[in-house]
Amino acid sequence: MPTHAPTRLHVVQYSGGIGSWAAAQRVASQHGTSNLVLLFADVRTEDPDLYRWLDDTTAQLDVPLTRVADGRTPWELFGDIRYLGNSHIAPCTHTLKIIPCRRWLEVNADPATTTLYVGLDASPRDRNRAPAIAAGWAPWTVEFPLLDPPHLTKDEQLDWARQLGLRVPRLYELGFAHNNCGGTCVRAGKKHWAHVLRALPDHYAAAELAEQRLRAVLGDVTILTEQRARQRHRLTLTELRDRVTAGGKP
Repeated sequence: MPTHAPTRLHVVQYSGGIGSWAAAQRVASQHGTSNLVLLFADVRTEDPDLYRWLDDTTAQLDVPLTRVADGRTPWELFGDIRYLGNSHIAPCTHTLKIIPCRRWLEVNADPATTTLYVGLDASPRDRNRAPAIAAGWAPWTVEFPLLDPPHLTKDEQLDWARQLGLRVPRLYELGFAHNNCGGTCVRAGKKHWAHVLRALPDHYAAAELAEQRLRAVLGDVTILTEQRARQRHRLTLTELRDRVTAGGKP
């Protein structure tokens, strides 16, 4: 009797960013949508418009969103582990995104018949990241659809979405490079946070309050640091806000 190859599951790491959307489009075009999973790890500090974008794009693909979550925000995690994430170490990525996704994969996705897809673009920086990301998701096979030609810039990906009648996430329209964590990623530097203050003052205020509360418990810790007279100094979000609103440079 003829034997049939087992059905392959195609799981896109669906972050809400334009890259993961473009990757999903290519996977759907190549493999169809009957075995397509859009896996989203919710860190609960996303911009509200990200959830609108997820609704619109999953409807466009006619594929339901698969949502996983640790349940904590990054700020709650930092309090639990008594460490404030920063540009050097950001434990939120591993705990709030990677671990919930791996738990879902362990239950629902046999590595022998599953391919994961990550929306890295063809920039040198992203290409250099690909091997480590692929190794980190072992034993699952990882592919990067946007590393294949035709290569698309982020602006070209956004234009692609617009051509399909989609309204792109507002963070891109506001000049942000990414659509994650409501713009308040602790990995970002001073210039990024100054932009958050100007473009999304409510998001900045929430992050500033969260930092103040963690400092009350953990002591003199900050998300940001800067060099002054060749010495490294901590910089609170309150100090940065005062500097920027007074007309100074970040």
